[in-house]
Order: sequence, then C-alpha cells, then structure tokens
Amino acid sequence: MRETPDELRRLQDLLDTSLSRSTAHLRSIISSERTLTAEQLTNVLTGMCTLALSTVTAKGEPRISGADGHFLHGKWHFGTARGAAKARHLAARPAASVAHMRGEDLGVFTHGTVEILNPHDGEPAADWPDLLAYFQDFYGADAFDWDNDVVYYRLHPQWMTVFAPDYAKLVGETDETDGTDGTDGT
Repeated sequence: MRETPDELRRLQDLLDTSLSRSTAHLRSIISSERTLTAEQLTNVLTGMCTLALSTVTAKGEPRISGADGHFLHGKWHFGTARGAAKARHLAARPAASVAHMRGEDLGVFTHGTVEILNPHDGEPAADWPDLLAYFQDFYGADAFDWDNDVVYYRLHPQWMTVFAPDYAKLVGETDETDGTDGTDGT
C-alpha cells in the first residue's frame, strides 16, 4: 500500500459518494456487504492489474483495449505506446473508463479524466520521477525508451465502485476453524 492517510480518506469519500449516486439496480448488487473499503481495495490492487480501458474516437464511437494498470496513491496509472490509437484518443478526448475484473470475485469500475504524466513535448508531472522509478523497477529500466516509446497516464476518478463479495478470498486468508483456504481441496 502506497497511499497516505489523506489519499485513503479521499478514496473512501469517492467510493461512498459514487455508490450513493448510483442507480438502485447497481446498489442492489454492490451493497455494503459486497464492496471494499479504501484500505481493503489498496491491499488487493497491488502490482500490475490488467485493465479494460475504454476511450472514444473522433466520431464518438467507443473503443476498448487492454492496459497494464497500477493502482498507486488511490488512482489508476497505465501506459501505452505513444503511437497507439488509445494514445491519440486520450490526447484529443481525455475522458476514459477502466474496469479491472477477477472473475466473479472482484470488479473495480472507474470513470474519470486522464492526465498525461510524461508528455513528449511538455513538462512532466511533478511526481513523474518517482513514478518512472516505480515503473522501471517493475518492468526493467531497459524495457523501453522511456522518453520516446511510452506515454503514461493517471486517471483522476470522478466515479468508482467496487464489487467484492469475499474480501478474505481476495487476500488469501485461511479459514481459522479448519486451517484451510476455504476450498474443498479438490
């Protein structure tokens, strides 16, 4: 977990507000018993999480593609090749949605606006050096030409909900009554 207490508080406020503004249908599925707190969410979303990233073309047509997502400081961070279609879409229309799903055990759904962290011809985000060090440690310093090949984004969430019916299953906690992981062993 890399979040500060203030980042956790803001994330919790976002989760609570988003769910309260959701439709009755969504609230019937994502109840207080089937969601996570901000702290639980940051404990679950570690390392690289595959995202389904939704952008929009100039004609208003939706497009979806995959991206390596990293949940850092309460926000999704992801990258792509500078020449990718999604990079063009996000440069022109920065609104985006992402979903991270793990079967029926976890669904994290986020809508917001992206910030380019390392623009090709502009000033990088103030925290880009720290984020770059994280990404280089994760992928390898020589994995890309970090200045020219890849562009990274931070999604500033305006709405985020989490479906998670069993937190213990997500974090691999065992059933203390019998010492098992809750499966039938088959």
